[in-house]
Amino acid sequence: MSDPETSTIEINGFPTRVWRKGAGPKTGFLAGFGGLPRWVPFLEDLAQSRSVIVPSLPGFPGGDRGHSVLDSHLDWLLAVREILDQAGLAGADLIGSSVGASLAAEVAALWPATIRKLVLIAPFGLFDENNPPTDPWAQRSDAVPGLMCADPENWKALKSPPEGANSIEWPIEQVRATEAAARIFWPLGNTRIEKRLRLIKAPTLLLWGEQDRVMPRAYAETFAKRITGPTTTRIVAGAGHLAELDKPTEVAREILGFLAAS
Repeated sequence: MSDPETSTIEINGFPTRVWRKGAGPKTGFLAGFGGLPRWVPFLEDLAQSRSVIVPSLPGFPGGDRGHSVLDSHLDWLLAVREILDQAGLAGADLIGSSVGASLAAEVAALWPATIRKLVLIAPFGLFDENNPPTDPWAQRSDAVPGLMCADPENWKALKSPPEGANSIEWPIEQVRATEAAARIFWPLGNTRIEKRLRLIKAPTLLLWGEQDRVMPRAYAETFAKRITGPTTTRIVAGAGHLAELDKPTEVAREILGFLAAS
């Protein structure tokens, strides 16, 4: 698995990493909780038939300290919109996972012309007090791998420092990603996104890990019912919250089939 091409854009005065790999229709990906410190097999599978573009979110790995100047939910949405524009993803297909899926859905709702097809993997943003999501910020650090993935080793592999990584900077970057997500969603992950889902007109694929311990599966039904555009829901067997880490080939196959369909 070769490394992607890396470029940098500037968002609110902070350098922001953009990965590119593959050829074919443009497809963006906004990463889930913890971000992406490295290229992963799921993206490699997508890049076999798509031009995959992966911009970092502010404060996440590759996003420097860009979260530090985002004080409101609107600030975040405007930053994400600018990131997608500068990364060349206006009008393209967009995939989001977890926290990234919530932001992708918001963009599709507020700027519908910017998204052709939308894929949401267990998005944040909803809150039902009778069936609340798990608060990842309230967990001990050793519990997080099993919360994010059905196989905790998949999370550990994502977050383990590569050979030659700066031993000081690497853990700081990973902690910063958790802080950045908290600035968007803490304490209950409730952005009241349900009020805006009706504005989503793009055909939407909803993917949920069968063993998701963060976002209740019932939330998939809420998204499907409230989105105005046509929706398809798939449950990924053997996968946790970050289904693309647990079952990269299966998730990529579902997405590619959906994006290719007329």
